[in-house]
Formats: sequence, C-alpha cells, structure tokens
Amino acid sequence: MTFKIITLGCKVNTYESNVIRDHLINNGYKENDDADIYIINTCTVTNTSDNKSLKELRRVRREHPKSIVIVCGCMSQVRDDIKTIDADIILGNKDKSHISSLIQEYLKDHKKIVRIENIMEAPFEKMQLNNFNRTRAFVKIEDGCENYCSYCIIPYARGKVRSKDKDEVIKEITALVNNGHHEIVLTGIHTGHYGADLKDYTFADLLKDIVKIEGLERLRISSIEITELDDEVLDVIKNNDIIVSHLHVPLQSGSDTILKLMNRKYDKQYFIDKINHIRQIRPDISITTDIIVGFPGETEELFEETIDTVGKIKFAKIHVFPFSLRKGTKAEELPNHLDEKTKKDRVKRLISKSKELEIAYMEKFIDKKVSFIPEVYRDGYLIGHTGNYLLVKYAGERALLHQDVNVTLKEIDYPYVIAK
Repeated sequence: MTFKIITLGCKVNTYESNVIRDHLINNGYKENDDADIYIINTCTVTNTSDNKSLKELRRVRREHPKSIVIVCGCMSQVRDDIKTIDADIILGNKDKSHISSLIQEYLKDHKKIVRIENIMEAPFEKMQLNNFNRTRAFVKIEDGCENYCSYCIIPYARGKVRSKDKDEVIKEITALVNNGHHEIVLTGIHTGHYGADLKDYTFADLLKDIVKIEGLERLRISSIEITELDDEVLDVIKNNDIIVSHLHVPLQSGSDTILKLMNRKYDKQYFIDKINHIRQIRPDISITTDIIVGFPGETEELFEETIDTVGKIKFAKIHVFPFSLRKGTKAEELPNHLDEKTKKDRVKRLISKSKELEIAYMEKFIDKKVSFIPEVYRDGYLIGHTGNYLLVKYAGERALLHQDVNVTLKEIDYPYVIAK
C-alpha cells in the first residue's frame, strides 16, 4: 500500500512525521503523492492553523474518497468534536509511532478508530529517526510544556514535560551522524526544559554529552526560553564551537505590561541583560525571536514599546504572529481584544522592522569568509545556511550539495547573502 503524510505546524511535528514515514517504509509501505493512505499531522497553535488542518482533511476526503484518512496531532488532541470529523483513524499526540498496526486493525473490518489518550498522563513516546536528509536532522528530545502562557493551548495538547532517555538521544544522534548528517537540531515543545523530570541530569548535561559525539559538525537548539539559558548552559555554549552561533529565543512582547498579561516568566530588562551576556560569549551570534502582536490590552503606546525593545536587542530576525484567540486559555477572559485590522497593521509594521534588523545583521558579514552547507540546488545556485543561519546563495556545482563549502559573502540580495 502507498501513503502520503501532510504535516502542519512546528518542527516537533516535522520530526514525528518523519518517524511515521520511516516506520511505514520499514513495514513495507511506499510513499506516493496519489496514495491509498493519507496521514494529516495537525497543528492547533492558532485558529488559523486549526482551520488549515480541517481544510486539508476536507480536501483529502474530496479528492481521494476511496483512500484511508488518518488524522493525528495537536488539533485532534484538544477538539471537543473530534470524534465526529470525517476520518477513518483519529489519534491525538500519542501512538503516532504505532500507525502501521492501527492501519492493519482498520483493514480487518473498516470500523472507525478513535484513540485520544489522556495526554497529561502519557509517558514520553519512544521514537527514533533513522534518516532525515543528508544536511540537517531534527531530534526530538522532549515533549510537553508546563509554562501555561495565557495565550497558549499547547500545554493541553502536549501534556506535561517528558524527557527522552539520554542514552536514546545519544544513540539516535550518533546513527544520524554516521549516516552523513552534518547538523543536528535539538527540538521539543519546551526544549530547554529537558531534564526537569529526570534525576540529576539537566539540559546542560545533555549538551555536554552530545558535543562529544565523533563526527558531529554542528549542533543547533531549535528554540529555548531566555530563563533556561542559565550559567551552566551558557558555559557549554561558550566552550564548544560545535554549538552554532544561533539561538532562537522567544520574546513574545517588548512590553512589561503585556508580558505580565501573557504570564511570561521574565521582564524585558531581564531579557535584554541575558542577551547582552550571551553576546559577550559569542559576539557575532544570531539571535532570532517570536513576537505576538495585538494581544488583548496592547495599546499603540505598548506596541511602540515593543518596536523600541526589538531595536535595542537588535534581533537578526523576528517571526511575527498576530494574536489568535484559543478557546479555553486565560487570554479568552481578558478585556480589550483588538480588531483584525489593527493586528494586521501592526504585523506589517513589525515585519518591516524585522527586515531592517535582518539586513543590518547581514551587512556585518559582507567580505567575510564563512562556511555554509548547501541544502538545495536551484537554477544554477546552491542555497543553504551558515552556522549563524545566514541564507547563502552561491553559483556552484550540484556535486557540492550537503557538503561544507567555504565562500566569501559579497552582497545582499534579500533574503539571500550572495557568495563568491
């Protein structure tokens, strides 16, 4: 039988979809765009992502009425009406690695299967990715979040913090490196909280063990909270060049008033001071971030405060999201919700500021020699990222794909830096 996986949302979903793919191929299934089985790995972080997940489900049902349709992931974990949707197999965020056996169960009598477990009591589901691509491999080391930010549904969709066994992490990364992967990206729902449920083993301890793996060229942390960049973690970053000069640290707002309403665990001065400390350790590090605009109660003055804060921090890039109300979160109860027009206007203005900051960061590296790993070959150009996540475009041979290439950065052709 053939299958196709449709993935929405975060890098954790991407990792889990690739584990599902490996699992099915190892069990004799073949991947194909016109498939017998469609698996939709859903996202629910915003109303938009929720709607996209449902739209994909309806499209697949309409275009492939005879195929088996499987829905799994965050949307199916939290929707009250999930049992009524038109799918043959419905899972939440547990048992994704058992999809092959569920397909066989369904094929016996073609009766709808709904398996939504209590995610708050679920253990870490053992997964191992055998092959991602030859450039970059994501490794999920953690699941769950207990921060309960007032805007976020994810703790209810992913459950409590659960950490992957450290020996399993090392085993998986070692296998991926031996299979030709140059870069490993550590990912999770709350990556930096790895080890919170373990005895006497922290995220910093894991980093220390990973950097010892022979043949590993780059180690990247997909995202980490500012409060988790403690002295022990920063000491590992300071003393190991394998850890790339790029950190993605969500700010979410540059206003203390809004940060408090969001139930974030820091104020803006704490954030600024920590970033300044990191730049003393890695002067040219790329710091990227996430910001939500249009949060309830965000006045024009408070939004301008965010613009001012990001200018002071000098992020290398900002991922901008309009506030999206999620039913069941604390933000639902807050007064002074903003209209969509105001949110769209502020998104546009902050994206413009992000581009300004991004170009300023790129300019620091013009006429400097760097190493990048080409990920795609398009129209005679190799395109890929440096360790500090500059997107490089270089006229070279296809044979250099997935190899370290040393170049000199010459000019900016946004979003690329052109290399010679």
